[in-house]
Amino acid sequence: MRNYEAIVIFYPDVEEEQRQRVMERLQATIEAGGSIESVDEWGERKLAYLIDDYVNGYYVLYTFSANPEILTEFDRIAKINESIMRHMVVKLDD
Repeated sequence: MRNYEAIVIFYPDVEEEQRQRVMERLQATIEAGGSIESVDEWGERKLAYLIDDYVNGYYVLYTFSANPEILTEFDRIAKINESIMRHMVVKLDD
């Protein structure tokens, strides 16, 4: 298994309940083939540039270990979910 960090930016006007459901789904996807070390909710922060006319976004950082195949499913879920503005997964050095 490899170590990864994933940052997920939600639209700021998404309801807390819906955001929690999406976060749980992403966590379940990771845990299907790996383990989560931490989930750090940064909360609402200012974006570096406008995205879809939004100035702010709700940031969540995942640190986890998983098989590379899990990233495909994580990416698919993040792309099709309308609550997520942007996401990025980075492989950490061992």
